Amino acid sequence: MDKIWWNELWLGYPVGDQYKEGSNVENAHLLSRPLMLVVGELDDNVDPASTMQVINALIKANKDFELVVIPGAHHTMGEDFGEHKRYDFFVRHLMQVNPPKWEEIK
Repeated sequence: MDKIWWNELWLGYPVGDQYKEGSNVENAHLLSRPLMLVVGELDDNVDPASTMQVINALIKANKDFELVVIPGAHHTMGEDFGEHKRYDFFVRHLMQVNPPKWEEIK
């Protein structure tokens, strides 16, 4: 569902096994680390439906992940809201502590 020219640029043409071998959908069952996905509702670079395909594969593989959907946003890391969510995610998973409450951050 991604823009095919991008894949062809790196994976070549014609379409072969390398597309399946590099697919996040096909490889979702291999997830072994914490994962947070961020998607803008109006992303016109990577169709949000592509992200949903990965999410569906993760769910079918019984993998734990976090999903952040930014309403009204295009291709983004989530602006200020996403910054907070990423900070919290990395503090929890890398430092193994609970992040401070947002309202306590000055």
